Amino acid sequence: MAAGVVLVGGGFVAANAATTTGAAKKAGVHYPVDKKANGVAAVVSAANAFLNTLDSDQQAATVLDYSQANATAWSNLPCGSSCRVGIQTGSLSDEQLAALKNVLKVALGTGKGTGYEHVLETLLADDQLASAESSGSGPAAPSGGTSNAPSASADPSASADPSATATDAPTGTPPSGDPGGGAGGGAGYGSDIYLMAFLGTPSVDGTWQLQFGGHHLAVNVTYKDGKVAGASPFFTGVEPTSWTADDGTTYEPMAKFRNAMLALTGSLSTEQLAKAKLSESFNDVLLGPDEDGQFPETKEGIKASSLSPKQKKLVLEAIHPWVAGVDDATAKRLMKTYAKELDQTYVSYSGGTDLDTQGDYVRIDGPSVWIEFVCQNGFVYQDKVHYHTVYRDHTRDYGNEFSFS
Repeated sequence: MAAGVVLVGGGFVAANAATTTGAAKKAGVHYPVDKKANGVAAVVSAANAFLNTLDSDQQAATVLDYSQANATAWSNLPCGSSCRVGIQTGSLSDEQLAALKNVLKVALGTGKGTGYEHVLETLLADDQLASAESSGSGPAAPSGGTSNAPSASADPSASADPSATATDAPTGTPPSGDPGGGAGGGAGYGSDIYLMAFLGTPSVDGTWQLQFGGHHLAVNVTYKDGKVAGASPFFTGVEPTSWTADDGTTYEPMAKFRNAMLALTGSLSTEQLAKAKLSESFNDVLLGPDEDGQFPETKEGIKASSLSPKQKKLVLEAIHPWVAGVDDATAKRLMKTYAKELDQTYVSYSGGTDLDTQGDYVRIDGPSVWIEFVCQNGFVYQDKVHYHTVYRDHTRDYGNEFSFS
């Protein structure tokens, strides 16, 4: 494994993090901590405890304006702080990183299959990717790019040719705000190139957003008046899709996502598959970074109201892994909403349904829920596919705080 964040007893620690202690640490603002708090108040308390480990400059890099530009500053790209805001994991001491970890634990849940566990395994995957690339098994750097940046074409969404090279091209302009990252803020792989930001001051009576992400990960949770107002957009992907660590542990971070989709599409009859088939081909998700609010006007595929009760249950089970990325209470509330809207929800696919070939693509689109899963050819593990997925909500992205034309 590359140095950085590694699983240790259910947590992660910094192997080569910087330290800022004693006189070298500039006094910052002290934030109140309540260790007995529950719900959103517990998230606020954990966020404050993390902020209290930071010096004044680090606090300023972490607590940023709650603005549309900052809220939408996420990406699936290995572009470090050039496309994200916040403070970088690789710049933190062991104490600071442990406090950051606790924020994610409290906000995303600690049980098996929760968002916190998934974040840990995504970070491990990126260390595996960094190790593989540094060993020389990765592709050559693109002309004019940095040594760790994958080659990309211009269009990150639909492609007329599903065998075309998968794209990871950023669009738009850099976000506002101090990136606050340490060394390695540009392109690259590894768990030390992830960023945490609080957009607005964490509180139980205001509106603010918790943002954590890096390559193949974007966690965005919006809080309003002491409640979770939105748990999306949530982007997650992985390369390699599975690997065995030196200690013999096998990891497959997105197995539950893929398997839930496979169970759903595998239940469809030949006639149902014909109705669900999309005419378009895809080499990435449609609604990735910089595609906020760009939901298709017309829903496509097979309507869940025409499915059997067992198949309807499989649709909900296919949705759940993405929704489980936030705390249990919020996930339960969202799943109730999606269940009520199930008959107006559509299932569609492009390419094949085995999810093992470039261009294999599945979509779930309801009155609220939107989920995409796509296979791309690997960048570093070029003989294998890797996954990109995104979870959005037509009315709850960013807590419905912004309008997108």
